[in-house]
Amino acid sequence: MTYYLVPPDGNPPSIAPSLQSKKRGVGTSKASVNGTTDGATKAPYPYDTDAEPNNPTVIPRDVLGKFHFTFLIRHPRSSIPSFYRCTIPPLDEVTGFYDFMPSEAGYAELRRVFDYLLSEGQVGPKIAGQGESNGHVLSNGFTQEVEVCVIDADDLLDNPTGTVEAYCKSVGLDYDPKMLKWDTEEEQQQAKDAFEKWPGFHEDVMNSKELKARGHKKKAKCVKDEDSEWVEKYGEEGAKIIRETVEANMEDYEYLKQYAIKVE
Repeated sequence: MTYYLVPPDGNPPSIAPSLQSKKRGVGTSKASVNGTTDGATKAPYPYDTDAEPNNPTVIPRDVLGKFHFTFLIRHPRSSIPSFYRCTIPPLDEVTGFYDFMPSEAGYAELRRVFDYLLSEGQVGPKIAGQGESNGHVLSNGFTQEVEVCVIDADDLLDNPTGTVEAYCKSVGLDYDPKMLKWDTEEEQQQAKDAFEKWPGFHEDVMNSKELKARGHKKKAKCVKDEDSEWVEKYGEEGAKIIRETVEANMEDYEYLKQYAIKVE
């Protein structure tokens, strides 16, 4: 979802008008809203507002600082085919996504926001699940108690108990094994309500009742086998698009992966 905090198509960032903090006095106009500046309605982006130094998002630094960030990543070889499947028949009629846009993969945007928060001291320098801080002090001299907290989906599926327990420790929550189950009628409804805006994307979760370790760790396939599988499922053109998108996002994924929580 970080993709939606960063201007599209590589546009330079500027703060969303509705989030600007301005001092107003007698004779000044009322605060603007998104898509409107100085009373004139215009397209949502680009905004004719100021940018903050090094901030890649449309959200002010002080607002970002109110959140405790967790970064959930998934290997592109898994996430890209899954996303592509949601944009073609028959699932596109459920999701409402009728075009696959490689730019929406979001890895580059996630890395940019991650690096910004790290450089600003809003996360780190200690990395969750990787021992004590190495004593590194950021260039601005600021340190922060919020750990760098990255979870890889494969680690979560291989060891949900250990990963969620380590996550809770990082963010200051008391771990409870019940966190891995949503098997009551009330919890089932809560899950459905939470994902209501994204039909077709989370059906496996909505139709399940708990998160338990998969039987065997997922083995990486060779490129030839992956391509053959994708051709069979999505055709030659689909497989080509998926492969290109996977390769385009590998560097950013592997960069973020090095920060992932490690559980024995």
